[in-house]
Amino acid sequence: FDRAGRVGGATIATYLLERSRVVAAAPGERSYHIFYQLCAGASPSQRKAWHLPSLKEGPKAFKYLAGTGTFALEDVDDAEGLAATLGAMGVIGLGEEAAEAVLRGVAAVLHLGNIEWAADGEGSKPKDKGSKAALAHAAELLGTEPAALHTALSTRAIEMTGERIVKPLEPAAATESRDALAKTLYARLFDWLVTAINRRISSLGGNANGAAGAANGGGAQATRRSIGILDIYGFECFETNSFEQLCINLANERLQQQFNAQVLAGEQAEYAAEGVDWSYIDFVDNQDCLDLLEGCGGGGGGAGGACEGVFPLIDEACRLPRATADDLASALRTRLAAHPRFGAPKRPPTAFAVEHYAGSVVYDPTALLDKNRDFTVAEHASLMAASSVPFLAALFAPDPEAEEGAAAATASRGGRSAFKLNSVGAQFRRQLGGLMATLGACQPHYIRCIKPNPGSVPGALAPEHVLEQLRAGGVLEAVRIACAGFPTRKPFRPFVQRYAILVADGRGRYEPLDVEALDDGAAREATRAVLTCPAANAGGRLEGWQLGRTRVFLRAGQLAA
Repeated sequence: FDRAGRVGGATIATYLLERSRVVAAAPGERSYHIFYQLCAGASPSQRKAWHLPSLKEGPKAFKYLAGTGTFALEDVDDAEGLAATLGAMGVIGLGEEAAEAVLRGVAAVLHLGNIEWAADGEGSKPKDKGSKAALAHAAELLGTEPAALHTALSTRAIEMTGERIVKPLEPAAATESRDALAKTLYARLFDWLVTAINRRISSLGGNANGAAGAANGGGAQATRRSIGILDIYGFECFETNSFEQLCINLANERLQQQFNAQVLAGEQAEYAAEGVDWSYIDFVDNQDCLDLLEGCGGGGGGAGGACEGVFPLIDEACRLPRATADDLASALRTRLAAHPRFGAPKRPPTAFAVEHYAGSVVYDPTALLDKNRDFTVAEHASLMAASSVPFLAALFAPDPEAEEGAAAATASRGGRSAFKLNSVGAQFRRQLGGLMATLGACQPHYIRCIKPNPGSVPGALAPEHVLEQLRAGGVLEAVRIACAGFPTRKPFRPFVQRYAILVADGRGRYEPLDVEALDDGAAREATRAVLTCPAANAGGRLEGWQLGRTRVFLRAGQLAA
C-alpha cells in the first residue's frame, strides 16, 4: 500500500504444485482444467496446428486424461473457460504469440502421454502407429526431431571416467522418462505464468521465482505497508493418503505450532510478563510430531530412530539405487518404530501411520518415491534447450542458481544417467521455513472456516463434524483461554484519556486531566480511579479486572457495559 493507503501491487507465491496429477489423476477426478479447456475451446486453426482431436473425441483421446473416466464438470463450460484464460493472459500483458506458445506447450504435454513403448531388443520403440504419431506430434510442438525426442526419452548416457556410455531403457523406464519430461514441462510453464503475473501486478519486488520473493518479504523494494493473505490448506485424511497429503499435513502441523505459539502460549506469556494473576491452561504441543516428520535438527541418528524423520528417509531412499516402495516402507517401519507418534498398521502391510494433532492418518508409500523425485534428466534439458521454439528453449536455459545445492545421484533403476535431484519434499520444506519466518515477523490474524457437514450440503449442520474441526484446529483451547482470561487490554494512558470523564470530583464535576503529563505510576492510579468510580460500577458491572505493569486487563464485554 502507498502512503495514501491505496493498493500499489502484490506478489503471488505458490507452494507444492501437484505435478503428479499431470500424468495420473485419481479415478473420478480431473487433471488440470487447462487440458480440458484446450480440448473444448481451441479454434479450428489451433486444433489443426496442435493436432488436437475433434470435439466429439475431446479429452478421451489423451491417455493422461482418459484414465479417470471424468471429463466434464456440472455447470462448467470448458470452451468458455479457455476464452476466459486467454482474456486473463491479455490482462497480465501476454501478447498473442506468448499465449499461443504456452498453449502449444500444454498440447505437447498431452501428446507425450500418448507415447507408449514396446520392447526393442534391450531398448524401447513406439508401441504402435498411434504412439509413432504421438511421438511425431510432440516432437513438432517441442521444436525438435522425432528421432531426437525418441533418443532423449528411451536412452540414458552414463558418464564414466574418460568415456560416455549410452544405455537403452526398457519400456517401463522409458515410460517413466516420458512422464518426467511431461511433468517438468508443465511445471516450468506454470512457474513462467506465475512470474508473468507477478511482473504485472507487483511493486513489491516480484522476481523470477515468485514464491521466493513473497516468502522473503517481497524483495528489496518491499514496503512495510503490506499485508499477506495465506489460504491454509486444511488438514487432509482420505481413504488413500499419499505424498500430497503428507506435505499438506506437515504444513498444517507447522502452522498449528505457530498458532499455538502466537495465540495460546503468547497470550499466557503476556499475562506472566504483566504480573497478572493467572492460572496457566495446558494445551497440546505438536513438536514431537514435527520431529517425526522432519527429524530432529534435520535428522540425526538418535537411539531407536528418535531423531530420524519421515521426509529425510524418503529423500534417502530416492538416492539409493533400485530403491522401491517396499524398501521405503521397511526403512520407515524399522527406523521410526520407537517414535510414539509413528504407527505400523497391519493392513495394508506396507503402510505407516502418523498421529497428527488432528488425529491419526495412514499413508500409502506406493508412490512416495516417484512423487518426491524432482530431477532434471540431462538428455531432456539438452533436447529442450536446443528447441527451435524460442519460448520453450528459454524455459530450459541453464540456471546455475536452480542447480546449486542439488544432490547428484547415479545409476538408478537399470542404468539411469546421472541427474540432479532436488526432492519436492525438500523444496517444500524450505519454502515452508521461509513462510514461517515471514509469519513470525508479522502480526497474524486468523479466520477459521468450518465445514458444517461432511457432504457440503446446504442448510445442514452436523455437530460432531463441526466439533471435530474445532478440536483439530486448536480453537477449543483458544476459546478456553479467552473465556478464562482478559481479551481486552489497554495501555493506561489511552484508557484514562478515553474514560476519565467518568470520574467526578466531590461536587459531581469532571476535572480535565493532562494525561500526557502523567508518569507511569500516576497513569496506573488514574486507571484504577476510573475502574472504581461509581459511574463505571453502577450495578456492579465491572468485576475481575486487573492492572498489569503497563496496561489494564478486562474480561469480555466490560467496556461495552
